[in-house]
Amino acid sequence: MGDKAHAHPGAAGGVPAAGHPSAVRNVVLVGPSGSGKTTLVEALALTAGAVNRAGRVEDGATVSDYDEIEQRRRRSVQLSLVPVAWDGCRINLLDTPGYADFVGELRAGLRAADAALFVVSAAQDAASVAATTRAAWEECALAGTPRAIVVTHLDTARTSFDDMTRICAEAFGGEDPDAVLPLYLPVLGPEGADGHAPLTGLTGLLSRRILDYSSGERAERPPAPDQEEPLRAARDRLIEGIIAESEDESLMDRYLDGEDIDVATLIADLERAVAQGSFHPVLTAAPAAEGARQGIGTVELLELITRGFPTPLERTPPVVTTPSGKPRPAPVCDPDGPLVAEVVKTASDPYVGRVSLVRVFSGTLRPDDAVHLCGHGLDATGHAPRPCHEAEIRVGALTSPFGRRQHALDRCVAGDLACVARLGEAETGDTLSPVDDPVLIEPWSTPDPLLPLAVRAHGKADEDKLSQGLARLVAEDPTLRLEQNPDTGQVVLWCLGEAHQEVALERLCSRYGVQVDAEPHRVPLRETFAGPAAGRGRHVKQSGGHGQFAICEIEVEPLPPGSGIEFVDKVVGGAVPRQFVPSVEKGVRAQAARGLAAGHPLVDVRVTLLDGKAHSVDSSDAAFQTAGALALREAASETRIQLLEPVCEVSVLVPDDYVGPVMSDLSGRRGRVVGTEQSPGGRTLVRAEVPEIEVGRYAVDLRSLSHGTGRFDRAYARHEAMPPQVAERVRAERADGSPGA
Repeated sequence: MGDKAHAHPGAAGGVPAAGHPSAVRNVVLVGPSGSGKTTLVEALALTAGAVNRAGRVEDGATVSDYDEIEQRRRRSVQLSLVPVAWDGCRINLLDTPGYADFVGELRAGLRAADAALFVVSAAQDAASVAATTRAAWEECALAGTPRAIVVTHLDTARTSFDDMTRICAEAFGGEDPDAVLPLYLPVLGPEGADGHAPLTGLTGLLSRRILDYSSGERAERPPAPDQEEPLRAARDRLIEGIIAESEDESLMDRYLDGEDIDVATLIADLERAVAQGSFHPVLTAAPAAEGARQGIGTVELLELITRGFPTPLERTPPVVTTPSGKPRPAPVCDPDGPLVAEVVKTASDPYVGRVSLVRVFSGTLRPDDAVHLCGHGLDATGHAPRPCHEAEIRVGALTSPFGRRQHALDRCVAGDLACVARLGEAETGDTLSPVDDPVLIEPWSTPDPLLPLAVRAHGKADEDKLSQGLARLVAEDPTLRLEQNPDTGQVVLWCLGEAHQEVALERLCSRYGVQVDAEPHRVPLRETFAGPAAGRGRHVKQSGGHGQFAICEIEVEPLPPGSGIEFVDKVVGGAVPRQFVPSVEKGVRAQAARGLAAGHPLVDVRVTLLDGKAHSVDSSDAAFQTAGALALREAASETRIQLLEPVCEVSVLVPDDYVGPVMSDLSGRRGRVVGTEQSPGGRTLVRAEVPEIEVGRYAVDLRSLSHGTGRFDRAYARHEAMPPQVAERVRAERADGSPGA
């Protein structure tokens, strides 16, 4: 941050365990897909000496994108940790996916980190600061997390650092745009015929020095005379912003009186403002040129991280309770304190099994320690309900990950991160604490997955492995939800988007050896009688041996929604013997469960048994069950059977500019808008009731309609009558054997 040139190589590929929290920096990289986060991690690792050569995403050779799925897709799909060493500090760089489908990995990275680098590409427009990025910024702001902004891709044609800085100030600065200001200005080389102007260096606004990389080595020189005036204006604005955000009133008075403030004092105020999360410097960075040992701006970034970002000692600890829910004092970041650690990510390795990435908030974690493992159950993360799970386990080997490689650690102190292999049945979000004094960390929030994916085993060999593979997949990813639908019989994996679905299926195949086939998701429909009807069930057989004789007459009438099935006995004179009345009811209810017109359960009717006949020898429980079912089927043939569809209460939160298109789209889905209300930040909440069959892909469609800025929630409201034309289509699909609604 003082623009001094120096390099401090870390141990190539392996960084020793931190001895104290003050020597740890946990930094998460946040930004839209394609902004260059993974490339920036690679450049920082090269500058710090953690790698000898920077890999490229296009070649599948980067440290953080080591998973086969990431290499094949050339895009990050999971959280990865890349530790590097700089100025005596262990810097844990947490690379997160930028695509909205993997926001669960981003949330885990935010939980593990103490500061954030927001990476934006100058090659993209304002829309590149996507909704997930802004949501993460707001989340950090609420927690007071220090943030800095890194502009990448300035070496591409038709890019502007000034334009991107302005966009960032508007998107992130809120009511205080002077809280987002550049710390360095880019120096561009001569523009070529294609409009490309290479990035050759940086101008340090505080030091008033040019950091020249044009020769392949980092060199300092004074600015040219024609650079003095624009440099002075940008520097004055930066100094005013630093002093204002650091709240150093005496320094502001000295500055306004015209005093020339020395650089060391300004840097100290800058570090204070950044650490307290009130000032967000904008920097730029570019990968190293071929053969160079450091990228442009990477030394400055590493200095900002080590000197401006806080240590774990300064972080607000998470809320903890006892496993039963009673409040407990917040953990203190002390290596000698009681152990409080959290599993922020779980993954499966084909060779070592399940691997857990753990953040230690208090105490020191060592191999072979006996610890208490406690989790909230899957219901706490939007999964199927399950009770809180607890176990006493022994910690296995501790390692520090570096891509595919794992480097052994002898301990992990408070504030640091480490991987633990075979940590029992640990799931993401579980807490590790002392056996004799267990605690539970409050879970972080995850979005509710709203895009269904129905799956079935591809073959007989896959059936036995399917449930185990799905259970492991859900335990690793809190943004997946598994449902065994009792109405349709389908196994449904709820995801955040199509890319999330694709990755889940790929992992099932590659990690767990389970081949599955996706099938259309079916909505649980119901049937009911449109009007009253009567039916006679006659089951009489005399074909050798014991005969079967049962006759019953029923009357069926519709009931209000939610009434279920009522059975009324009005038989007089013993036409149907008392012992066989429950048999008729059993047969009626069994037929109702199987459905009448389209195979969906019958609901909201009253079935009245009026009359019947029995035989002293041939009547039986089974015979009257059959007669009851036949009577209900005959009654159904005498009137119209109405299909009922589930209706959802849908709440859509979008920027004001998209309210019109969203309401029009909901109307096109047979939805009824029931109200709107204004929300902070120029957004509107639209409430509507929409048939569930129309919102199966709404998670994807809303993202497209609102350019990634909208989100929605849904909840079951009731079943109501389906329009005749839609019902006819559903019946036709059923007759054709199609697995539609």
